Amino acid sequence: MAKSEGKLRLRELGNTGLKLSCVGFGASPLGNVFGHVSEQDAIASVRRAFQLGINFFDTSPYYGGTLSETMLGKALEALGVERNEFIVSTKCGRYADGFDFSAERVTKSIDESLARLRLDYVDILQCHDIEFGNLDQIISETIPALQKLKEVGKIRHIGITGLPLEVFTYVLDRVPPGSVDVILSYCHYSINDTTLEDLLPYLKSKGVGVISASPLAMGLLTENGPPEWHPASPELKSACKDAAAHCKEKGKNISKLAMQYSLSNREISSVLVGMNSVRQVEENVAAAVELAIFGNDVGILRDVEAILEPVKNQTWPSGIQKS
Repeated sequence: MAKSEGKLRLRELGNTGLKLSCVGFGASPLGNVFGHVSEQDAIASVRRAFQLGINFFDTSPYYGGTLSETMLGKALEALGVERNEFIVSTKCGRYADGFDFSAERVTKSIDESLARLRLDYVDILQCHDIEFGNLDQIISETIPALQKLKEVGKIRHIGITGLPLEVFTYVLDRVPPGSVDVILSYCHYSINDTTLEDLLPYLKSKGVGVISASPLAMGLLTENGPPEWHPASPELKSACKDAAAHCKEKGKNISKLAMQYSLSNREISSVLVGMNSVRQVEENVAAAVELAIFGNDVGILRDVEAILEPVKNQTWPSGIQKS
């Protein structure tokens, strides 16, 4: 399919053979996680994303207690395009009622997800937030169960997700090469935290594709600031607030700057951003297209990096994220 001018660039995902749009559509907001989204708005957002070249859509049965998957399924069906024109990832192991990485549960989980998504297969099935499970169970039981699902064609590729970066190396060092195709990391490749960068050569050596989520650091890098429950330290919140105010004073938007910063590392196949409106979709795509043409806004980026330097790479403990 010929790409028209202004569409998003595609990037290869590890050894999967998949080519993901550099901006990915995070569908958690379709599960009303951040406020009510009508079915009409959900369908319009996904349609606009697809029109503008977003081909990667990510969800989980955990988001909105299965509502995100259901809404995304309706929206993808409404596109009326061939299945191979879009890439879908969902997750297993984390649900509204808690965590369960047993082979039995994840095997049942994919059938439930496929029914909600109205699909015959997903391109990627990821173990969701593995730090809350038993990593040895993930290695010896969950991943082998997912490999069986791969063999029968319900999933194409296997992934793992989590906040602490050390969970990725722990698992990848202990599973047979090629067992895990992709990792999804969040909040570790944005202006305030680039610790994922140190892991990229290791992941490349393992043939593992990299998806990075939450370039706005769960709301830290926005004009409105993070939600009340955000686990960052007061110092980090304060520095990000100062950085946002500085951007605004200079006529710039910190969220756009943060998005472009995350997109500028081509070793990361796709930057996942939660979206729930046509406006959000258009803003994110415009930021990516502008980056491709003009590059980063170096002047304001230097200012923001200087403001955030005292809190650089200051992470927070993994916790149950409130919705």
